[in-house]
Amino acid sequence: MKKLTFVAAMAIAVASLTSCMNSAPKADLKSDVDSLSYAFGMAQGPSLKEYAIQGLRVDSAYMNDFIKGMTEGANAGEDKGKAAYFAGLQIGQQISQGMMKNLNMQVFGEDSTKTLSMKNYLAALILSLTNQKGIYTEQEAQQAAETLMSKIKSKQFEGDKKKGEEYITKYAKGADVKTIDVNTTVGMKPVKGTVYYKVLKEGTGAIPTDSSSVKVHYEGKLIDGTVFDSSYKRGQPVTMVPSQVVAGFKAALTKMPVGSTWEVVIPQELGYGENAAPGSPIKPYSTLIFKIETISIEK
Repeated sequence: MKKLTFVAAMAIAVASLTSCMNSAPKADLKSDVDSLSYAFGMAQGPSLKEYAIQGLRVDSAYMNDFIKGMTEGANAGEDKGKAAYFAGLQIGQQISQGMMKNLNMQVFGEDSTKTLSMKNYLAALILSLTNQKGIYTEQEAQQAAETLMSKIKSKQFEGDKKKGEEYITKYAKGADVKTIDVNTTVGMKPVKGTVYYKVLKEGTGAIPTDSSSVKVHYEGKLIDGTVFDSSYKRGQPVTMVPSQVVAGFKAALTKMPVGSTWEVVIPQELGYGENAAPGSPIKPYSTLIFKIETISIEK
């Protein structure tokens, strides 16, 4: 059975190689310029293949299709119509493989069953590209996108938001829980909220300002206990500037004397709000729980 499998694999490999070889034009090396051109192609081939697969996400099984498109594009020369067409193909692929995926992640998080409408996106995009009037002006479209995205995400993650609020209500009733009222702006939006905390260890050192460089140990987790980040697990503290972290973390850090360790609960509006944190399990409207230990102020 192993022998048959090996033979079959070899047959597939040979067929693939033959197909690739048949699609390649034959070189005609009659001069040094011809040979130099050939050498350039051979030298750049491996890096281009890696870029196609890793950077452009071309499936290696469809390399012949990539070669066909590349050859047609390269041979288009000064033909502006063909150049525009190939540029459009490239942008279309970027929309499909990159931008639309990112937008879907922003709106729907990890829920792959929901997606934005490519049909309606392209309908509006083409109107804009051809200077035709649509439902919105550019400014109205930006405002509508922000409002609608917030509405959809609020509905999408309503359950998570409610669980966070319930957790905070219960936590606030616990013994030794203190509060910090926050009135700030996040981006361009005014934001109000309350940070809740317990002092696990009382510090007696200086208190950081917004612009201080503070060395801290911390662990962040969600209300279900999922740890999404921990300097303790990495084995070394980190240095951060309070003005560069989420509003709730900043509010706590700028009240903590050096040497303190606090447990801090941050409501979603003072955390990442309606945004998911990139590369982490933090979903929109997540309540965050931190253990924060201030070690020193660097400057």
